[in-house]
Amino acid sequence: MRNRNNANGTTMVKFIGEYGARIDDKGRMVFPAAFKAQMGGTCGKFVVKKDLYADCLEMFTYEEWERTSDDVREKLNFFNPDDERFWRGYMSDRAVVEPDEKLSRILVPKKLLESIGVVKDAVFFGSDHKIEIWARERYEAQKMSNSDFVALARRILGNKNV
Repeated sequence: MRNRNNANGTTMVKFIGEYGARIDDKGRMVFPAAFKAQMGGTCGKFVVKKDLYADCLEMFTYEEWERTSDDVREKLNFFNPDDERFWRGYMSDRAVVEPDEKLSRILVPKKLLESIGVVKDAVFFGSDHKIEIWARERYEAQKMSNSDFVALARRILGNKNV
């Protein structure tokens, strides 16, 4: 992971790496120490939501969530019923979580963890501007082979770039 400044001059964290986590009896997970260290030793608040396309949760720093949701909101006309319905759907099933200071445990709502199949073992996956939380089995099952990745890269980026 590394930090960078965005156009507004605020620091954005770049999350990289994958870390396993176990769910304890109270439904808590330990936030990866490597992510916490990159954030300067204190984590702050995160927004967690179900990913639109993948069977995982997305976890954004609160600042990144504000930026992203502001960008979406600016594209909407709240006098249009479809835009209003979209916004309601966009904002549903979200949670604000904050790792505790002492042990860095987070409590993600059970409903969200169940929506992605997490029972005991999870994976935190750094995906640049966000962290994905996966059920370990589903994370392993969705991994692409190297040949599939190269084929996809060629299709998206063109043969000249791969």
